[in-house]
Amino acid sequence: MRFRFVEEQRGAFPIDRLCQVLNVSSRGLRAFRNRPASRRQRTDLVVLAHIKEQSRLSLGSYGRPRMTEELKEVVSMSDTGASVA
Repeated sequence: MRFRFVEEQRGAFPIDRLCQVLNVSSRGLRAFRNRPASRRQRTDLVVLAHIKEQSRLSLGSYGRPRMTEELKEVVSMSDTGASVA
């Protein structure tokens, strides 16, 4: 969370100062930048893309109940794929 904040604010403030105020190391910030996305982050991106696509295809008419049913299928498929791999 702190590293993300530093990344968002680096145009407005010096990175050294942000790291000092938030009590994080510049080495930790570099590690954060180079760290690949976790499995959970990748899954969340897939689900978000599916939500946006379904909303676009339904012209925004899908409500929470229908979207929940759609997501159950997507999440169960991604969980199954992760456990098999």
